[in-house]
Amino acid sequence: MARIAFERLAHGYPGSSAYALKPMDMVWEDAGAYALLGPSGCGKTTLLNIVSGLLRPREGRVLFDGQDVTGLSTERRNVAQVFQFPVVYDTMTMRENLAFPLRNRGVPAAAARARVEHVAGLLGLSGMLDRRARNLGADDKQKISLGRGLVRDDVAAILFDEPLTVIDPHLKWELRSRLKELHRQVPVTMIYVTHDQTEALTFADRVVVMSEGEVVQVGTPEALFDRPAHTFVGHFIGSPGMNFLPCAVEGDTATLAGGHRVGLPRGYGALAGKVELGIRPEFAAIARDGLPVTVRRVEDLGRRRIARVELDGVPFAATLPEGMAVPAEPRLALDPRRLHVYADGRLAEGEG
Repeated sequence: MARIAFERLAHGYPGSSAYALKPMDMVWEDAGAYALLGPSGCGKTTLLNIVSGLLRPREGRVLFDGQDVTGLSTERRNVAQVFQFPVVYDTMTMRENLAFPLRNRGVPAAAARARVEHVAGLLGLSGMLDRRARNLGADDKQKISLGRGLVRDDVAAILFDEPLTVIDPHLKWELRSRLKELHRQVPVTMIYVTHDQTEALTFADRVVVMSEGEVVQVGTPEALFDRPAHTFVGHFIGSPGMNFLPCAVEGDTATLAGGHRVGLPRGYGALAGKVELGIRPEFAAIARDGLPVTVRRVEDLGRRRIARVELDGVPFAATLPEGMAVPAEPRLALDPRRLHVYADGRLAEGEG
């Protein structure tokens, strides 16, 4: 297990002066369960490969428990990595595949057998351990790959690079739950790369959100939802994502593009750049009093209904309360406690 730290870490590729990873300082606490979340191409896998030692950063240092490991190989860092596509030995049984990392390290046979059976039980493989891997489907092969990463209890960290991509959708929730349970039993540092917010929010204690090579927020799933530090986080987390309305802010009042005034829970000084008012659809509701809107359509999502509306010409998503028909003159009610102000994409703190 290890506490992993970045010191002014950045990376770019030969022939380009641009950053693939923008300069960052970050700490991954010992035994933490982290998700690295962002769209394809944002730098998640590049960052993970720097942690593992498959890639050396162009700038900065990587520290494991205070020791500089920037130039060390993956083996010398003592990390386990599980990749997007399963890597198994087809000529071996499931049991032999799972035991392979332990056998290579000279773990006594009895201890290795107990460890393999424990991890197999957590992954739902107990009744299949003597089957040859060549006869397995993609789901079970990826379970083996996951198990090989998890079977060692002496690693500094376990790194998962979109490990559930090839897994049947019906099994994904089960496997995420099993990984979470294993982390509770074996508190090792885990970093889980995904572009799927559901995977990230259900697996991790802390989520690292990336956009265009930059870490834009690190926080609990609750913090990312309740108080996004960047408009990208507001858009990316949630379904639908956060609404943003252009506005001008003076003190504790926001004036929207159409001249409507909205009271804010905090007061703000002068704000530079593009100023926007943000609120999630869960905290904005169609009502008979409030801001006038035009309803374009209603989406029934089963547990709730989302009204797609326009407010001063800006698209907006709001909740349509259960049992309520769209009023003849629909209005929009905003929960003032859930309003946030952003300047040039960054959350403005305010006072109050």
